[in-house]
Amino acid sequence: MKRSKTTNSRLVITVLLAASAIILVRVATAGTTRWGADYFPNVALITQDGQTVHFYEDLLKDKIVAIDLIYTHCQDSCPLETARLAQVQRMLGDRVGKDIFFYSISIDPEHDTPEELKAYAEKYHAGPGWLFLTGKKEDVELISKKLGLYSPDRGRDGHAADLMIGNVPTGQWMRNSAVDNPRFLALMIGDFLTGWKNARPETGKSYAEASHLNVDQGQYLFSTRCAACHTIGGNGLVGPDLLGVVDRRDRDWLARFIKTPDRLLAAKDPLATGLFTKYQKVQMPNLRLGDGDVAAIIGYIEAQSASVEKNRLSENMAKKNEMSGGEKIDHSHPER
Repeated sequence: MKRSKTTNSRLVITVLLAASAIILVRVATAGTTRWGADYFPNVALITQDGQTVHFYEDLLKDKIVAIDLIYTHCQDSCPLETARLAQVQRMLGDRVGKDIFFYSISIDPEHDTPEELKAYAEKYHAGPGWLFLTGKKEDVELISKKLGLYSPDRGRDGHAADLMIGNVPTGQWMRNSAVDNPRFLALMIGDFLTGWKNARPETGKSYAEASHLNVDQGQYLFSTRCAACHTIGGNGLVGPDLLGVVDRRDRDWLARFIKTPDRLLAAKDPLATGLFTKYQKVQMPNLRLGDGDVAAIIGYIEAQSASVEKNRLSENMAKKNEMSGGEKIDHSHPER
């Protein structure tokens, strides 16, 4: 049987989804509601807009949801986690808020007031259909335990960057990394929980005919660690656009900032402090990168910057040539 390249890509994702299904924490049989009102607490929470909602009745019942735990002053995984989900939301478009709902629940409700959560949501450009929630500490803890997200001893800051994805009516729940590939997350949220039963096999080329996958280390690291917040030759996202940053900044400083941004900020480095202030005090996380990883990222940014500038120069030259070649003298009405 032969398969097309497009089909190969879909099948690779299908395999990944099947692998993820191994950690499917709760699956109800057809027609049951085992993981419904009798299981989930209906405790009160408060949104970033100050509205009181109830966890099961208002947030879960009859919905497809994606839920993670955060806290606004986190200096570790939360910034990347939230920026990644913002990417996923953009990919899902207006489905978020209609048939898919995002919830980020604070594990530090004493600090994270609705006002703090609203400012945090705005920093990451969270759109409609994504609620940031706070409540009583004991209620948040109960919710996290019921969702399988309770992990006080996991992670460097007391919680893991996990994302629970659930189709509440069918009882399907899956846990995945909240900082995973955004397209993979969007596919799982948007299609896997709703459309996998209707999938049909496609015919095409053999796996043996698929082209070799060659991903540069710097490209991989940038796409998985940096692209949620930064562009190269774009408009920037949560953080600045990095076009030409290797030429603008001292290379040693840039390497230190990528590797240990928290240390530079704590030492009141003027450049780090200036960037922190300029970009709404969003904390760049320490991703525990090695020197080789940092060098690969810088090399990729440098190469991509050169490529973007070269393409822009070519486009400008083409436009100039088009304009100069397009000016023709009109001889249809000669002077008399």
